[in-house]
Amino acid sequence: MKYDFDRIIDRSDTGSYKWEQSEKLFGRRDIIPMWVADMDFQVPQPVIDALVKRAEHGIYGYTFRPDSYFKAVAGWQKKRHGWDVDESWISTSPGVVTALSLAVDTLTKPGDKIILQAPVYYPFYDVISRNGREVVNNPLRLENGRYTMDLELLEQQIDEQVSMLLLCNPHNPGGRVWTREELEQLGEICLKRNIIVVSDEIHGDLVFEGYKHTPFASISEEFAQNSVTCIAPTKTFNVPGVQTSQVIIPNKTFREAFNNRLKTLSLHMENCFGGLATESCYNFGEEWLEQLLEYLQGNLAYLKKFFSEQLPEIGVTIPEGTYLVWLDCRAISRDADTLKELMFKEAGVAFSEGSVFGKEGEGFLRVNIACPRSVMAEGLERFAKAARKRLS
Repeated sequence: MKYDFDRIIDRSDTGSYKWEQSEKLFGRRDIIPMWVADMDFQVPQPVIDALVKRAEHGIYGYTFRPDSYFKAVAGWQKKRHGWDVDESWISTSPGVVTALSLAVDTLTKPGDKIILQAPVYYPFYDVISRNGREVVNNPLRLENGRYTMDLELLEQQIDEQVSMLLLCNPHNPGGRVWTREELEQLGEICLKRNIIVVSDEIHGDLVFEGYKHTPFASISEEFAQNSVTCIAPTKTFNVPGVQTSQVIIPNKTFREAFNNRLKTLSLHMENCFGGLATESCYNFGEEWLEQLLEYLQGNLAYLKKFFSEQLPEIGVTIPEGTYLVWLDCRAISRDADTLKELMFKEAGVAFSEGSVFGKEGEGFLRVNIACPRSVMAEGLERFAKAARKRLS
């Protein structure tokens, strides 16, 4: 079937964190929210049908994960990414951030050092520091509008206390889809220095034409045994509210430790809608996803042309994947409060302010383009009008 991504859907009175918190978060109700990473598109029809049917049953008891669940997860990874996942490797979590935190908690010790690569998705900092571990920042290099890893610096930063690296693959907010060669180089360093790689691959299905997502653990058996991979249908199919994710752990020792902690915290039971949504997305959502990617590609082309013609002072880091665009606004200001005032008070639009992704993000803004093109266009026009006044 043909999906209409131009359709504007009223999300009021649905408890939408994105749309119904604007006055509380930004000081005004008429904000166009293009910040938090959920989409303004209705999910695939087969997913709606499955959830409605389940809801109409009227009993929402304790729910287990049937064999079909694991088959769907493994089948999707094989079909989309060429990765042969043994169903026994698959665990679950209410969300990817929860999984990252559990991996830190179970596979490292208090006081250990854990590497991240900033600017990076801001919960990475919390899952390290709030678990009593130390953040080691191996900042990415921004060269000609494209991020690369600084592996020479990484080798210099590693000492005996470093036990884990959190990898964002594809990268949020920089939009890089790491190549197999880049991941091989990173993985070899981590193997040599006995550093576990925990790979957040929640955006792995959202990759633009000309690029290919490589699951870190798919590269070799050695990498698989030295890693934990966190995935979910939530970003791909816009179902974050069902609170579900999958954690793929080939290493039996790691997996048993992770699952034991899950059970200790009583997080091992499935939400009765989460498992069903996962199966429906992976089994019946591919047609929708292909249409989504085409639409997002169009939104990205619109945005690139807009800034080139209307606001060339702003640098656009072109994403290879994700539906998030990283804007270099240092020509306006590097100050977080100045950029917030520009967005919220002057423009009436909410992008994500860059310093929350690390000091390397100061002067940058992250824009969510997963919305109808007319909404995105209005948000960009508002921003450009306010920015021109600042730049004049």
